[in-house]
Amino acid sequence: MAIGMGHIFRAKQGLRRSSSRTNKESEVPKGHFAVYVGESEKKRFVIPVSYLKDPSFQDLLGQAEEEFGFDHPMGGLTIPCPEDTFLDIISSSSTS
Repeated sequence: MAIGMGHIFRAKQGLRRSSSRTNKESEVPKGHFAVYVGESEKKRFVIPVSYLKDPSFQDLLGQAEEEFGFDHPMGGLTIPCPEDTFLDIISSSSTS
């Protein structure tokens, strides 16, 4: 099944990557939440809460629970997968 470029573009519009070096890091718009993604270097993304309904994203949350439980080293929700994998899952999300 091919993913149309318009679908990927719309998915990436709903996704925001923030720099961990800014003072605005704690600012998360209403209806969004922050996650940290990556295997060694973690990058912070701000995503819409609607992604919580997506089965692929729920699988990522299950992986995070298996690896970290509720004791996340970053102090927030950490997704233990490569950034590219995360972006692929978000791009193919049916909620975008």
